[in-house]
Amino acid sequence: MKQFEVKIIGSGATFTVNAGESILTAALRQGVMLPYSCKNGTCGSCKGRLESGDVHYPFHPPLALTRAEIAAGAALLCQAEPTEDLVIHAREIEAVRDIQVRKMPVRVTRKTLLATDVMRLKIKLPTAQRLQFLAGQYLEILLPGGKRRAFSIASPPQLEDEIELHIRHVEGGDFTGWVFNELKERDILRIEGPLGNFFIRHDQTDRPMILMGGGTGFAPLKSMLEDLLSHHDRRPLHLFWGVRSRAELYLYEQALHWAEQNDHIRFSTALSEPRGDDEPGSFHGFVHAAVLQQYADLSGFDIYMSGPPAMIDAGRTAFLENGADRQRIFFDSFEFGLDVPVRILAKPH
Repeated sequence: MKQFEVKIIGSGATFTVNAGESILTAALRQGVMLPYSCKNGTCGSCKGRLESGDVHYPFHPPLALTRAEIAAGAALLCQAEPTEDLVIHAREIEAVRDIQVRKMPVRVTRKTLLATDVMRLKIKLPTAQRLQFLAGQYLEILLPGGKRRAFSIASPPQLEDEIELHIRHVEGGDFTGWVFNELKERDILRIEGPLGNFFIRHDQTDRPMILMGGGTGFAPLKSMLEDLLSHHDRRPLHLFWGVRSRAELYLYEQALHWAEQNDHIRFSTALSEPRGDDEPGSFHGFVHAAVLQQYADLSGFDIYMSGPPAMIDAGRTAFLENGADRQRIFFDSFEFGLDVPVRILAKPH
């Protein structure tokens, strides 16, 4: 298959584009984060400028570009396909501040009970809109009366037209009870996102990673891990998942599959309230203790934690005492309340 090389002026990032592929699609596929929104040529969010080389538009002239802009070298990267090697000016997304927070309606496409108290919700974005996010971020569901409920995105950024959420039923939680008992497929919700500063840092790619989740804190770690795999990131990674009992490891086979199919990934579980027939290979105790059992010196690791506040607090304290670099610990604490914007995602274990 014929390929073209694209180089971005400024960062020096390079990537290849297959014949018949848009510049934006190829960049995102290879981990080069360029801004976009609609991906159908109407909004102009992905606009760049050609320094050398040429492109063509296979379907229709780009609606978001004027003739004067095209004459000046502007290109709409979501539609443009190279006809030769390119050197371009384009803004790369380097941090959360570069991503636009948006509000939009979404349609519920599927409800799947993953455990007795965990529901997987899949929501479809409008045809003409996309939600660009970094793996690990979350969105908020907008409710009547100005209330909001926040949930981590469990799907990777590459699945850009459908979002996956893992919702734990919280006793006394009106919204989660409504999701489990009343929300139906094809219902419409309103969301705002992406939000949050929990995402994989790529500034020190020689450091191995520990990903530690409690309960549905597994959700953003799933997004991170699938995103890393899609970009062929081979940094050593150890995923720890802490729950009360084996039955709460609601995507255990999926996590086990990652470890079995990738020699740079390890997977361990921790059960805080194990039962007699629980997984014998699991650590019995809190998940941060499972990490310390295997890694007495954490000075060389990047650590990502997501889950209940008690888990985050215990983990931070213990990891710092065992050599972890405070600047290389990243976390998302799943707190919740009753009448204010909240994070209803998991109970403390």
